[in-house]
Amino acid sequence: MFHKIALAIAFSPRMEALICESKRLKDLFNSELLLIHIGEKSQLEEGNLKTILEKHNIDLAKTKVVWETGKPVKKIIEICEKEGVDLLVAGALKNEGFFKYYLGSIARKIIRKSKCSVLTLIEPSFDRNPFQKVVINGTQQEQTPYVIAKGLEWCKLEQTKKVFIVNEIKMYGFQMATAGEGGGDEVSATRKKLVAEEVIYVENILKHLDKGDLKVNIKITCGKWAAELVRFSEDIKADLLIVGDEGNLGIFDRIFSHDLEDILGDLPCNLLIIKKYSV
Repeated sequence: MFHKIALAIAFSPRMEALICESKRLKDLFNSELLLIHIGEKSQLEEGNLKTILEKHNIDLAKTKVVWETGKPVKKIIEICEKEGVDLLVAGALKNEGFFKYYLGSIARKIIRKSKCSVLTLIEPSFDRNPFQKVVINGTQQEQTPYVIAKGLEWCKLEQTKKVFIVNEIKMYGFQMATAGEGGGDEVSATRKKLVAEEVIYVENILKHLDKGDLKVNIKITCGKWAAELVRFSEDIKADLLIVGDEGNLGIFDRIFSHDLEDILGDLPCNLLIIKKYSV
Protein backbone atom coordinates (compact mmCIF):
# COMPACT_ATOMS: atom_id res chain seq x y z
CA MET A 1 0.00 0.00 0.00
CA PHE A 2 2.88 2.35 0.83
CA HIS A 3 6.32 1.81 -0.69
CA LYS A 4 8.18 4.66 1.01
CA ILE A 5 7.28 6.22 4.36
CA ALA A 6 8.78 9.50 5.57
CA LEU A 7 8.84 10.92 9.08
CA ALA A 8 9.35 14.63 9.64
CA ILE A 9 11.45 14.79 12.81
CA ALA A 10 12.32 17.50 15.28
CA PHE A 11 14.54 16.88 18.28
CA SER A 12 11.66 16.95 20.75
CA PRO A 13 10.72 14.61 23.63
CA ARG A 14 8.33 12.72 21.31
CA MET A 15 10.79 12.08 18.49
CA GLU A 16 11.79 8.62 19.71
CA ALA A 17 8.16 7.46 20.00
CA LEU A 18 7.41 8.79 16.50
CA ILE A 19 10.39 6.87 15.16
CA CYS A 20 9.07 3.71 16.84
CA GLU A 21 5.66 4.22 15.25
CA SER A 22 7.24 4.81 11.84
CA LYS A 23 9.27 1.63 12.16
CA ARG A 24 6.08 -0.31 12.92
CA LEU A 25 4.48 1.06 9.76
CA LYS A 26 7.64 0.37 7.76
CA ASP A 27 7.52 -3.26 8.86
CA LEU A 28 3.75 -3.51 8.35
CA PHE A 29 3.89 -2.29 4.75
CA ASN A 30 7.35 -3.71 4.02
CA SER A 31 8.39 -0.25 2.89
CA GLU A 32 11.45 1.99 2.96
CA LEU A 33 11.87 4.56 5.74
CA LEU A 34 13.02 8.13 5.22
CA LEU A 35 13.70 10.58 8.08
CA ILE A 36 13.55 14.31 7.32
CA HIS A 37 14.94 17.04 9.56
CA ILE A 38 14.76 20.69 8.55
CA GLY A 39 17.48 22.54 10.43
CA GLU A 40 21.22 22.68 10.84
CA LYS A 41 22.88 19.31 11.34
CA SER A 42 25.08 19.06 14.39
CA GLN A 43 27.35 16.25 15.50
CA LEU A 44 25.38 15.95 18.75
CA GLU A 45 21.99 15.59 17.01
CA GLU A 46 23.39 13.15 14.48
CA GLY A 47 24.80 11.05 17.31
CA ASN A 48 21.53 11.15 19.26
CA LEU A 49 19.56 10.03 16.20
CA LYS A 50 21.98 7.17 15.51
CA THR A 51 21.64 6.00 19.13
CA ILE A 52 17.83 5.94 18.90
CA LEU A 53 17.87 4.04 15.59
CA GLU A 54 20.28 1.43 16.95
CA LYS A 55 18.27 1.11 20.18
CA HIS A 56 15.15 0.14 18.24
CA ASN A 57 16.93 -2.14 15.76
CA ILE A 58 16.39 0.12 12.78
CA ASP A 59 18.80 -0.83 10.00
CA LEU A 60 20.93 2.23 9.38
CA ALA A 61 21.94 0.96 5.96
CA LYS A 62 18.29 0.84 4.86
CA THR A 63 17.14 4.07 6.51
CA LYS A 64 17.84 7.32 4.71
CA VAL A 65 18.18 10.51 6.74
CA VAL A 66 17.85 13.86 4.96
CA TRP A 67 19.14 17.01 6.65
CA GLU A 68 18.05 20.26 4.98
CA THR A 69 17.82 23.91 5.88
CA GLY A 70 15.17 26.35 4.72
CA LYS A 71 11.45 26.84 5.07
CA PRO A 72 10.07 23.65 6.68
CA VAL A 73 6.87 23.27 4.63
CA LYS A 74 8.50 23.91 1.28
CA LYS A 75 11.49 21.69 2.02
CA ILE A 76 9.49 18.76 3.43
CA ILE A 77 7.18 18.74 0.40
CA GLU A 78 10.10 19.04 -2.02
CA ILE A 79 11.93 16.14 -0.37
CA CYS A 80 8.83 13.92 -0.34
CA GLU A 81 8.24 14.54 -4.04
CA LYS A 82 11.89 14.01 -4.95
CA GLU A 83 12.12 10.79 -2.94
CA GLY A 84 8.77 9.39 -4.11
CA VAL A 85 7.24 9.25 -0.65
CA ASP A 86 3.78 7.61 -0.39
CA LEU A 87 3.06 8.39 3.27
CA LEU A 88 4.31 11.23 5.43
CA VAL A 89 4.10 10.77 9.22
CA ALA A 90 3.94 13.74 11.58
CA GLY A 91 3.03 14.41 15.19
CA ALA A 92 0.22 16.61 16.51
CA LEU A 93 0.47 18.78 19.61
CA LYS A 94 -1.74 18.83 22.67
CA ASN A 95 -3.38 22.02 23.85
CA GLU A 96 -2.95 21.43 27.56
CA GLY A 97 -5.42 24.15 28.51
CA PHE A 98 -8.34 22.41 26.85
CA PHE A 99 -6.98 18.84 26.68
CA LYS A 100 -7.47 18.90 22.90
CA TYR A 101 -5.11 18.05 20.10
CA TYR A 102 -4.43 20.47 17.30
CA LEU A 103 -2.20 20.98 14.30
CA GLY A 104 -0.01 24.02 13.99
CA SER A 105 0.22 26.14 10.88
CA ILE A 106 3.18 24.20 9.48
CA ALA A 107 1.40 20.85 9.72
CA ARG A 108 -1.77 22.25 8.17
CA LYS A 109 0.17 23.66 5.23
CA ILE A 110 1.91 20.32 4.73
CA ILE A 111 -1.44 18.51 4.67
CA ARG A 112 -2.88 20.97 2.17
CA LYS A 113 0.10 21.05 -0.19
CA SER A 114 1.49 17.53 0.12
CA LYS A 115 0.92 15.20 -2.81
CA CYS A 116 1.31 12.14 -0.62
CA SER A 117 -0.95 10.76 2.08
CA VAL A 118 -0.37 12.12 5.60
CA LEU A 119 -0.68 10.32 8.94
CA THR A 120 -0.89 12.52 12.03
CA LEU A 121 -0.23 10.81 15.37
CA ILE A 122 -1.48 12.47 18.54
CA GLU A 123 -0.02 10.00 21.06
CA PRO A 124 2.91 8.13 19.50
CA SER A 125 3.80 5.05 21.50
CA PHE A 126 6.97 3.03 22.07
CA ASP A 127 4.79 -0.10 22.18
CA ARG A 128 3.83 0.31 18.51
CA ASN A 129 0.30 -1.01 18.97
CA PRO A 130 -1.90 -1.56 15.89
CA PHE A 131 -5.07 0.48 15.40
CA GLN A 132 -8.03 -1.54 16.71
CA LYS A 133 -10.96 0.88 16.26
CA VAL A 134 -10.97 2.68 12.92
CA VAL A 135 -13.48 5.18 11.53
CA ILE A 136 -13.62 5.81 7.76
CA ASN A 137 -15.45 8.73 6.18
CA GLY A 138 -18.20 7.32 3.93
CA THR A 139 -19.86 10.62 3.02
CA GLN A 140 -20.75 10.78 -0.68
CA GLN A 141 -17.77 12.49 -2.29
CA GLU A 142 -15.82 11.79 -5.47
CA GLN A 143 -12.91 10.19 -3.62
CA THR A 144 -15.01 8.16 -1.13
CA PRO A 145 -14.87 4.75 -2.91
CA TYR A 146 -11.08 5.06 -3.11
CA VAL A 147 -10.78 6.17 0.53
CA ILE A 148 -12.90 3.25 1.72
CA ALA A 149 -10.91 0.77 -0.41
CA LYS A 150 -7.55 1.99 0.88
CA GLY A 151 -8.88 2.29 4.42
CA LEU A 152 -9.99 -1.34 4.42
CA GLU A 153 -6.66 -2.38 2.91
CA TRP A 154 -4.91 -0.70 5.85
CA CYS A 155 -7.30 -2.32 8.36
CA LYS A 156 -6.78 -5.80 6.92
CA LEU A 157 -3.02 -5.49 7.35
CA GLU A 158 -3.52 -4.19 10.89
CA GLN A 159 -6.10 -6.90 11.64
CA THR A 160 -8.33 -4.16 13.02
CA LYS A 161 -11.06 -5.47 15.32
CA LYS A 162 -13.75 -2.86 14.58
CA VAL A 163 -14.22 -0.73 11.46
CA PHE A 164 -16.92 1.93 11.19
CA ILE A 165 -17.90 3.67 7.96
CA VAL A 166 -19.77 6.88 8.79
CA ASN A 167 -22.01 8.42 6.14
CA GLU A 168 -23.94 11.68 6.26
CA ILE A 169 -27.47 12.27 4.94
CA LYS A 170 -27.16 15.20 2.55
CA MET A 171 -29.50 18.17 3.19
CA TYR A 172 -31.19 16.23 5.99
CA GLY A 173 -32.80 19.26 7.63
CA PHE A 174 -34.26 20.56 4.38
CA GLN A 175 -35.63 17.18 3.33
CA MET A 176 -37.18 16.51 6.74
CA ALA A 177 -38.71 19.99 6.87
CA THR A 178 -40.34 19.35 3.50
CA ALA A 179 -41.61 15.97 4.67
CA GLY A 180 -43.02 17.59 7.81
CA GLU A 181 -45.62 19.35 5.72
CA GLY A 182 -47.22 15.96 5.11
CA GLY A 183 -47.48 14.91 8.76
CA GLY A 184 -45.80 12.47 11.09
CA ASP A 185 -46.13 9.40 8.87
CA GLU A 186 -44.41 11.14 5.98
CA VAL A 187 -41.62 12.31 8.27
CA SER A 188 -41.00 8.76 9.48
CA ALA A 189 -41.14 7.33 5.96
CA THR A 190 -38.77 10.00 4.64
CA ARG A 191 -36.26 9.41 7.42
CA LYS A 192 -36.22 5.66 6.76
CA LYS A 193 -35.83 6.27 3.04
CA LEU A 194 -32.92 8.66 3.51
CA VAL A 195 -31.11 6.29 5.87
CA ALA A 196 -31.65 3.35 3.50
CA GLU A 197 -30.26 5.31 0.55
CA GLU A 198 -27.04 6.12 2.38
CA VAL A 199 -26.62 2.55 3.60
CA ILE A 200 -27.06 1.29 0.03
CA TYR A 201 -24.45 3.79 -1.20
CA VAL A 202 -21.83 2.31 1.17
CA GLU A 203 -22.93 -1.29 0.56
CA ASN A 204 -22.53 -0.82 -3.20
CA ILE A 205 -18.92 0.23 -2.60
CA LEU A 206 -18.23 -2.61 -0.17
CA LYS A 207 -19.59 -5.37 -2.43
CA HIS A 208 -16.71 -4.80 -4.84
CA LEU A 209 -14.03 -4.95 -2.13
CA ASP A 210 -12.27 -7.78 -0.33
CA LYS A 211 -13.06 -7.18 3.33
CA GLY A 212 -11.28 -10.32 4.55
CA ASP A 213 -12.24 -11.02 8.17
CA LEU A 214 -12.97 -7.40 8.99
CA LYS A 215 -16.11 -6.54 10.91
CA VAL A 216 -17.45 -3.47 9.08
CA ASN A 217 -20.26 -1.38 10.58
CA ILE A 218 -22.15 1.31 8.65
CA LYS A 219 -23.32 4.34 10.64
CA ILE A 220 -25.58 7.06 9.21
CA THR A 221 -25.57 10.60 10.63
CA CYS A 222 -27.64 13.68 9.87
CA GLY A 223 -25.24 16.45 10.87
CA LYS A 224 -22.30 18.12 9.16
CA TRP A 225 -20.04 15.22 8.23
CA ALA A 226 -16.77 16.57 9.65
CA ALA A 227 -18.30 17.41 13.03
CA GLU A 228 -20.10 14.05 13.12
CA LEU A 229 -16.87 12.17 12.34
CA VAL A 230 -15.14 13.96 15.22
CA ARG A 231 -18.02 13.29 17.60
CA PHE A 232 -18.40 9.62 16.63
CA SER A 233 -14.65 8.98 16.83
CA GLU A 234 -14.58 10.49 20.32
CA ASP A 235 -17.64 8.50 21.44
CA ILE A 236 -16.19 5.11 20.48
CA LYS A 237 -12.63 6.09 21.47
CA ALA A 238 -11.33 5.39 17.98
CA ASP A 239 -7.62 4.83 17.36
CA LEU A 240 -7.65 6.15 13.80
CA LEU A 241 -9.86 8.35 11.63
CA ILE A 242 -9.44 7.98 7.85
CA VAL A 243 -10.63 10.70 5.46
CA GLY A 244 -9.91 11.76 1.89
CA ASP A 245 -8.26 14.87 0.59
CA GLU A 246 -10.30 17.95 -0.24
CA GLY A 247 -8.01 18.78 -3.14
CA ASN A 248 -6.36 22.11 -3.86
CA LEU A 249 -7.97 24.78 -1.72
CA GLY A 250 -8.81 28.10 -3.29
CA ILE A 251 -8.99 31.62 -1.93
CA PHE A 252 -12.45 31.14 -0.43
CA ASP A 253 -11.25 28.10 1.55
CA ARG A 254 -8.58 30.29 3.13
CA ILE A 255 -11.18 32.84 4.16
CA PHE A 256 -14.04 30.57 5.20
CA SER A 257 -13.91 27.38 7.27
CA HIS A 258 -14.11 24.10 5.39
CA ASP A 259 -14.79 20.53 6.53
CA LEU A 260 -11.23 19.22 6.76
CA GLU A 261 -10.20 22.30 8.72
CA ASP A 262 -12.91 21.47 11.28
CA ILE A 263 -11.25 18.08 11.86
CA LEU A 264 -7.73 19.48 11.97
CA GLY A 265 -8.77 22.03 14.57
CA ASP A 266 -10.18 19.42 16.95
CA LEU A 267 -8.45 16.09 16.38
CA PRO A 268 -10.36 13.26 18.10
CA CYS A 269 -7.67 10.63 17.45
CA ASN A 270 -4.89 9.77 15.03
CA LEU A 271 -5.75 11.00 11.53
CA LEU A 272 -4.92 9.51 8.13
CA ILE A 273 -5.59 11.67 5.06
CA ILE A 274 -5.50 9.54 1.93
CA LYS A 275 -4.56 11.31 -1.27
CA LYS A 276 -5.84 9.52 -4.32
CA TYR A 277 -2.82 10.00 -6.51
CA SER A 278 -0.25 9.01 -3.92
CA VAL A 279 -0.70 5.23 -3.60
